Amino acid sequence: MRVGQFPKPGEKVQASEFIITSGGQAGNAAVAMARLGAEVTYIGALGDEHDDVANTIIKTLANEKIDVSRALRVPGAKSSASLIMIDATGEKMIATRRNQGLSEATPDDPDGAVAGADAAMLDNRYSNISLPICRAAQARGLPRVLDFDKPTSADDPLLQNCTHVICSADAIREATGETELPAALRKLGASFAGFLAVTDGPEGVYWLDKDSVRHMDAFKVDAVDTLGAGDTFHGAFAVRFVETHDVVLSMRFAAAAAAIKCTRFGGLMGAANRAEVETFLKERA
Repeated sequence: MRVGQFPKPGEKVQASEFIITSGGQAGNAAVAMARLGAEVTYIGALGDEHDDVANTIIKTLANEKIDVSRALRVPGAKSSASLIMIDATGEKMIATRRNQGLSEATPDDPDGAVAGADAAMLDNRYSNISLPICRAAQARGLPRVLDFDKPTSADDPLLQNCTHVICSADAIREATGETELPAALRKLGASFAGFLAVTDGPEGVYWLDKDSVRHMDAFKVDAVDTLGAGDTFHGAFAVRFVETHDVVLSMRFAAAAAAIKCTRFGGLMGAANRAEVETFLKERA
């Protein structure tokens, strides 16, 4: 729902818009990548055929021309669902019912899942799915981009087996105990050899470049809905990195895709297509 302001306890407010759509880190990133021209296969554990949430997810992704044939429908399970309000500034308030029965599912054929792929885009909420795919991609020498949104230890196998890790600000702060993002990057980077970055919403992105911390500003836009912006950044980064193998160009491209998404209400349905991102970048060259 889109509201002018969030309600106080016991208060009612009027909503100007209401939609039902899909979301989640991997789902949002998948739609962003598909709209940018990538061929995308979605692999995730979902509720069974009686789970309306899972059925909506499958339908939404399929409508975006995403291959959902490897999605796992777990008997008796239910997918996560969230109630989300977006205020006039684009800020969000979320209540989530976490999944039931999905944390033990594993992909049937990880190697077959990445055969012919150019990269693997992973999130760390469901390592039971992501880690086998990550290891299969590693065996093939593919880039492995991780959305580090769940705080975890520095020796986490999923983290250590990825080539490019982009953290949310909250996750890296909690994982390292460091409040300042440059310090948090250095601390996590001390035990991680790959590319490491952290997104900080309108404050842009920080990343480690050898012994230095570098920063790129976010594009300034009038934010309407920030939901899914970070996921869009990750997906767009993965697409552009496959094309350029340049992390700076890829982050700028990702920042543009995320900025456009923030100007549109509707979560993942606000993801931009390739032409829109390229036009946006040309206008701000």
